[in-house]
Amino acid sequence: MINLESLEFKKLNKLNLNTLLNWAAKEGWNPGKNDADLFWATDPDAYYGLFENNELVAGGAITAYNMEFGFMGLFIVNPEFRRSGIGKKLWYLRRDQLIKRLKEDAAIGMDGVVTMQPFYKQGGFNFAFKDTRYQLVSAKRNYSENILSINPDEYNAIIEYDKICFGFKRSTFIKLWLSQKNSVSYQYQIGNEILGYATIRKTEIGYKIGPLFADSPVIAENLLNYCVSSFKDEVYFIDVPSINSDATKLVLEYSGTAVFECGRMYYGTPPLLPMHKIYGITTLELG
Repeated sequence: MINLESLEFKKLNKLNLNTLLNWAAKEGWNPGKNDADLFWATDPDAYYGLFENNELVAGGAITAYNMEFGFMGLFIVNPEFRRSGIGKKLWYLRRDQLIKRLKEDAAIGMDGVVTMQPFYKQGGFNFAFKDTRYQLVSAKRNYSENILSINPDEYNAIIEYDKICFGFKRSTFIKLWLSQKNSVSYQYQIGNEILGYATIRKTEIGYKIGPLFADSPVIAENLLNYCVSSFKDEVYFIDVPSINSDATKLVLEYSGTAVFECGRMYYGTPPLLPMHKIYGITTLELG
């Protein structure tokens, strides 16, 4: 039996982060092939865990965006040490550590699995909306000529558009996200105006689409058409906020199959987001 009092709470190194993602892959979370490098480069101070005799037994992410917004994710306990109270201990330690990393009254978001939502509520997080992960299959579809690839000199413009949809600026993360290997990103552009964008990244199984942000259902449909046409004989996954009924309607029209559900929850005052623009969440780990 593990002694909770003997556990050491400390910041993780990149090797520890890889361990968490390996655990996540075994649990079927289907992480991206580049997630370890991307997550670490975004915020190397965001990863904490509990250790017993220098052995990592549990960990998670507490990402801070410019001290204005925090996000808790990648919360996982080594299967050998579950049901011992480790998860509860670590979760509160991570929450409190993230609060210290943020400005006073900054909100914290997370996507919690259904069974854990009552626990998270006890810890100060309130339910905002349901996320549903849908599985789609590749198909050749028609799409608008306004869909273009994203060049590095356009990253800053994408960052500004992303800020509108995400609620906070995440410059480092987006530059890394758009330039990662085994990934493609597209924008919907008329003239010099960006009206939507989407990224597909290679995961352990198939590809994940995220984010998918768009100014209208028609733009979202064109971006999704392009995404599912990108790789033949592949499966795609997209995390859809059910509060956006147009997003749910769209994936169901593609014969999307619901394979997972969680809920977006917030500690503090939730950010005012344009939910009508959010058709696919970027990542459940970093927001």
